[in-house]
Amino acid sequence: MGLTTRWVRYGEDKRYSGYLAVPVYAQTPLPAVIVFQEVWGVDGHIEDVTERFARAGYVAFAPDLYAVNGERREAVRRERVEAVKSFLEKLPPTAWGNPEERDAELAKLPEDEGKRVMETMTTLFGGLDVENYTEQLLATASFLRNECELSKGQGVVAVGYCMGGALAAHLASLDAELKGAVMYYGRSPKEERIASIQCPVRAFYGELDVQLTATAPGLAEAMKKAGKDFDYKVYPGAHHAFFNDTRRSYHVAASRDAFARTLNYFNEWLS
Repeated sequence: MGLTTRWVRYGEDKRYSGYLAVPVYAQTPLPAVIVFQEVWGVDGHIEDVTERFARAGYVAFAPDLYAVNGERREAVRRERVEAVKSFLEKLPPTAWGNPEERDAELAKLPEDEGKRVMETMTTLFGGLDVENYTEQLLATASFLRNECELSKGQGVVAVGYCMGGALAAHLASLDAELKGAVMYYGRSPKEERIASIQCPVRAFYGELDVQLTATAPGLAEAMKKAGKDFDYKVYPGAHHAFFNDTRRSYHVAASRDAFARTLNYFNEWLS
């Protein structure tokens, strides 16, 4: 299927930017899917995922949460983030959650390279609070619903991965018009935010992603207590980031099933 893809500026004074994909020959306007990034930002993988949703018949849009006025600051430029990803992918899995083991590997890099990798890692993992992105999340939904000619007047849903999973749930608590949200291995919304969620929320977890997956039953109970529409699925043998097919954590069976379920949810919610 042919797609039209481009970077778009939006929001007040066009201060925000995002990657947009839409089928070339589709009759518009179409419903919109917001694709929220992993901690790495809008990279090649997130662009590819955005295009997958466009091929399913939606206007798909990935807001770049690290860019202001179309530019990223030095520490989170794409090439710097790619260097961190490359470094972390070479580590044994135990090192990701063990600062001493990670720092020992970091010390093996040339001094300047090690400093750059550490600076970018600190910036990325220090920016995980979803409240930091509230304004842009709301601006993104408003842009797609009210301004973008390709999706104007149509329903909007959200999906996110890792950091983006938490952002999808956060947007659900902010935007009463959102039609639904899907979290892939994301942190649960803050307890005080749950009462504000008006749309269905679904979540996917990997069995081996123990720390995050352990939060799922508590979230389900809190959502049920608040009268919210929520369900989740845990995939046996899958790790964190099981949907990312550029990483060793990729789990094809879990990814295939989760993507099919996500499309079914969107079709239901946006019909």
